[in-house]
Amino acid sequence: MVRLKEKYTKEVIPLLMKNFSYKNIMQVPKLKSIVLNVGMGEAIQDIKPLEAAVKELATIAGQGAVIARAKKSIAGFKLREGMPVGCRVTLRGDRMYDFLDKFICLALPRIRDFKGISSRSFDGRGNYAFGVKEQIIFPEISYDKVASMHGMDIIIVTSAKTNEEGKALLQYLGMPFRN
Repeated sequence: MVRLKEKYTKEVIPLLMKNFSYKNIMQVPKLKSIVLNVGMGEAIQDIKPLEAAVKELATIAGQGAVIARAKKSIAGFKLREGMPVGCRVTLRGDRMYDFLDKFICLALPRIRDFKGISSRSFDGRGNYAFGVKEQIIFPEISYDKVASMHGMDIIIVTSAKTNEEGKALLQYLGMPFRN
C-alpha cells in the first residue's frame, strides 16, 4: 500500500470524522484525481519545446502525457484550431497518492524561499489549484538535460463539499499551508 494512502486510511479519516462529525465513513472527503497541466504558447512556432515538455511531464507523473490542442482559432495569437498548445496528465489511484507524497516530501522543500503554499486557491467546492514556476524542483528532472524552463499547473480534485473540508483533508495529508 502507498505510504500516503495508508496515512489517509489510518489517521486522516478518523480525524476528519471527529472534526466534521460525519455519521458515515462514506461522507469523509477523499482525493479523486490530480491533474498536471503545462501550457506552451511557444509551441505554435516550434514543436520541439512541447515534445520535451511531454517527456518531462511523463517522467514526473510516471504516466504518459497527452498533447492538448487549441479548441478555437485566435487570430491575434496566430493560433488555429487543432494546433498543439500544451500537455496534461491526469493521475488517479496509487499513482495519484505516489505523486502527492513525492510532491509534499521532495519537491516543495526544493522551492527557493519556500514559506508554504497559499490557502486561497480553493474553488468553493473543495478542489485546490496552484502553479509551480519551474519543473526542476522535481528530483527526476536533471538540470543539465532541461532544454527550457517552464512551469505547470497542479489541480487537486477532492470529493469535499466545502473549502474548509478540502483544506482540512490536504492539511492532514501533510500539505504545508501558509499561516
